[in-house]
Amino acid sequence: MEKSFFEQMGGAYHQEGDYFLPDLSVPELPAIGIWGQRRRRYLKEYRQALYTALLLSGKLDGHLSEIDTQAEAMFFQLVDRMAEQEGISEQLKVENQMEWVGRMNSTRSAAEEIVNTEIIFA
Repeated sequence: MEKSFFEQMGGAYHQEGDYFLPDLSVPELPAIGIWGQRRRRYLKEYRQALYTALLLSGKLDGHLSEIDTQAEAMFFQLVDRMAEQEGISEQLKVENQMEWVGRMNSTRSAAEEIVNTEIIFA
């Protein structure tokens, strides 16, 4: 017995009126946070060939998701270590909140610069 056209084409179809439409689904895209967005902006502006190659090969979202995960982990590790080295503690937060905020902001800015240099702009 000969296969129908739709059986030959493979996949699943559904009928809408007189038309048979393929059952298509959009693949789940990984969530891309702030670090991945920064990497995308950097690649688009300064590394156009790499950006285009990743985009056309379908690997851009995976790359950005991986960079986002690595950068976030590195950022929080750096902030924790630097705060410990600088003596920024919960006790300081209780005693002098404004000083704690200023020192933590400084620490976070330094950690952000390191992450940008080591991961985002690499």
